[in-house]
Amino acid sequence: METQEQRLVKRMKDGEKNAAKEFYSLYADYLAGVCSRYIVDEEDQKDVFQDSLVHILSHIGHFHYRGAGSLRAWATKVVVNQSLKFLRDRKQYELASLSPDMADEQETDDPPISDIPPDVIRQMVSLLPTGYRTVFNLYVFENHSHKEIAQLLGISERTSASQLHRAKNLLARMIQQYNNNKHQQP
Repeated sequence: METQEQRLVKRMKDGEKNAAKEFYSLYADYLAGVCSRYIVDEEDQKDVFQDSLVHILSHIGHFHYRGAGSLRAWATKVVVNQSLKFLRDRKQYELASLSPDMADEQETDDPPISDIPPDVIRQMVSLLPTGYRTVFNLYVFENHSHKEIAQLLGISERTSASQLHRAKNLLARMIQQYNNNKHQQP
């Protein structure tokens, strides 16, 4: 039995205009959110998101349905790749170069986040330096290994691991600050 997602893919491959509109209404908010994890500037987000949609619609013929959720997963991968391409083209990815004698910071304990609204957490992630944010997103949200991240970004696995470690520590400090400020307010 053909699923709604399979029918949508078939309609998109057939070039049906309403199918593109349906795809947009189903996935646009989610995919725009994925884009915003990598691209901070709103105008740049719009450009990258539009480029992603054009890529998705013009390359839908290359998509192969692999089960429920595979269209969303494929579209997410397109958005991530378009975001990374934008960052590479703009050379915004400056990852801290690490010398072997440069010690990593001590691990910061994970602060409680249950009382922090998701929008505040997203804002904190957006404040990370571009390299930290990029590695953090690829590792945490896209479930890439350090080896895969290293290949995607043209860095070493050690640099990827260090960037993630530093991103987590910086986020932990931001969360701690937020929690301290929240508890100090009358």
